[in-house]
Amino acid sequence: MKKTLLTLLTLTALSFAGDYEDGQKAYGAQDYRKAAELWQKAADQGDADAQVSLGVMYEYGHRVKQDYHKAVALWQKAADQGYAEAQSNLGLMYARGRGVKQDYHKAAQLFQKAADQGYALAQYNLGLMYENGQGVKQDYHKAVALYQKAANQGDAMAQTILGVMYDTGRGVKQDYHKAAQLYQKAADQGYAFSQYNLGLMYENGQGVKQDYHKAAQLYQKAANQGDATAQFNLGLMYAGGQGVRQSMSKAKALFGKACDGGFELGCKGYAILNKR
Repeated sequence: MKKTLLTLLTLTALSFAGDYEDGQKAYGAQDYRKAAELWQKAADQGDADAQVSLGVMYEYGHRVKQDYHKAVALWQKAADQGYAEAQSNLGLMYARGRGVKQDYHKAAQLFQKAADQGYALAQYNLGLMYENGQGVKQDYHKAVALYQKAANQGDAMAQTILGVMYDTGRGVKQDYHKAAQLYQKAADQGYAFSQYNLGLMYENGQGVKQDYHKAAQLYQKAANQGDATAQFNLGLMYAGGQGVRQSMSKAKALFGKACDGGFELGCKGYAILNKR
């Protein structure tokens, strides 16, 4: 009897594991309807991976009708099984008030559960809550400790914001050199905000040797990703011939892009050059 029961449980586990894996194959083949059907089948049998994946589809309305409530329900089931990604995703929904009533305290609790499992995104988000005093008592030191844990795992957002903490001296002793090192790590991953911040440090000679050419290169990388502030700063460098060959036409074009991106100084710069 025990052997029969064990066999049945094993077959059931294999069944929904197979449905999840088949759903992955269908998703990879861009058969999203089939993927959703298979993940729903596996999710109904308690497969946490399927619950998380299907929840993502509902959150973004990816080939299914967007439904935050369904996403929350699916992630809650996976979170109840101790699944860190689901706890983190659910925490974001509570923080943003999507599919649930906004509740920063609940969000922080969920991020904490996932962070305790070493989930980098939850460590980063919980750090944000400690930095801003949302759902928890504001504590820059705890924020820094959490950012550091996520940064150690290579999380570019955490590396960037930890760089900002060292840059501004919040929760740590101000250290421009350390800030530049952290910005570099995130910039190497293509993170635009860090590329911009590191560009500033090279332009101003903070934490690194002043180098207008490197500053311009970094601004260019961030500008290529649509960062309006980087576009404006790079425009200034072209206008002044710092680190690049002077070109008012390039400066004007960059100011125009920054303006289109909502950066007011870009609009002013474009208007000035447009009169020449």
